[in-house]
Amino acid sequence: MKNIIVGQSGGPTAVINSSVVGVYEAAKELGSTHIYGMVHGIEGFLKGEYIDLKDVLDEEKVELLKRTPSAYLGSCRYKLPPFEKDREVYEKIFSKLDELEIEYFFYIGGNDSMDTIKMLSDYAKENGKSQRFIGIPKTIDNDLPITDHCPGYGSAVKYIATSLKEIIRDNESFGVEKPTVCIVEIMGRHAGWLTAGAALAKGEDCCGVDAIYLPEEVFDIDEFKARVKHLAETKSSVVIAVSEGITTADGKFVCEIGAENAPVDAFGHKQLSGCGKTLADIIHNEFGLKTRAIEFSTLQRAATHLASLTDINEAIEVGKLAVKAADEGKTGMMITILRDNNYGIYDIHDIANVEKKIPTEWIDSENKQMKNEYIEYARPLIKGELLPIFKDGVVCHLIRK
Repeated sequence: MKNIIVGQSGGPTAVINSSVVGVYEAAKELGSTHIYGMVHGIEGFLKGEYIDLKDVLDEEKVELLKRTPSAYLGSCRYKLPPFEKDREVYEKIFSKLDELEIEYFFYIGGNDSMDTIKMLSDYAKENGKSQRFIGIPKTIDNDLPITDHCPGYGSAVKYIATSLKEIIRDNESFGVEKPTVCIVEIMGRHAGWLTAGAALAKGEDCCGVDAIYLPEEVFDIDEFKARVKHLAETKSSVVIAVSEGITTADGKFVCEIGAENAPVDAFGHKQLSGCGKTLADIIHNEFGLKTRAIEFSTLQRAATHLASLTDINEAIEVGKLAVKAADEGKTGMMITILRDNNYGIYDIHDIANVEKKIPTEWIDSENKQMKNEYIEYARPLIKGELLPIFKDGVVCHLIRK
């Protein structure tokens, strides 16, 4: 029967392994003889690194896999060259696919991963290859176009909102004359979807963050200092959420102030971090206030213990639908999520390397907050929980051996 292969690429999420579960379960139902998993994505596959999931998964391990963060199969940040310039790489990939008699290829990832699906499907079409290639959306950044939202986002935002409530509660504990100004740095290079999730911390039991700064808007450092000064004069606690990718009017990342030579990854993306610390230092030096910088970093994408059940279920479903789509003859496409438990499929050429930002009409620029339109969009995505499995007091994960 049909052999399939699935890989994971880019930054992991709390539910990326649930999409592997979806592919695995649908492929088993299809009767696939081999359900291969690339070890460290396309980069590992080029080195001949893969496993047969049918040899390592059973019902108990599948349940544990849903509760396991990071990429169980291993991830990569490998950019395929254009096949017009380097056919050897593609010939090696397709030779391996032929050798393993693989008919369906699935890749779970974000913008750059969908570019891999695009190039492989284009090569297959131009060279008469029969394999089918389907993209499965994944990114905490929530910046893939066409799809309403992305698996991984709901769980990351659930963690962000929960953690900020806890930070706010902690910061409010001390009724001192001069408040502690807490700057919380959240992932987001050009799109502020994650930082927008800070708005979900507000509720009957929490006043919410005092300001939200997104990369969709130019960061005005004078406005920032004036706002913090006013907050510090009128409140006993100040907590502000900032995207790591906020930039000044001249296009410079705030985190680059004092750090001009930031390293880049394989796709040429600067590795961003430190804007929270930079802003905290500016406030401390200018106003003499006690400041604290908190960087969520990888915590926001690894907190499977706080994953959204809605997010887990959608991640499983897009994996299953990818297998169904390939079996129906589709290729060069990505599964999309619509609202109200509906799904679709779309041409990968309109998705790869396209970045979706927050609609400007959802941003309250004057008050540095999110409008109700965002709250209504995001709140359903964080609903529900899947309890972890504990052993000796700590959560259990499934480890590839």
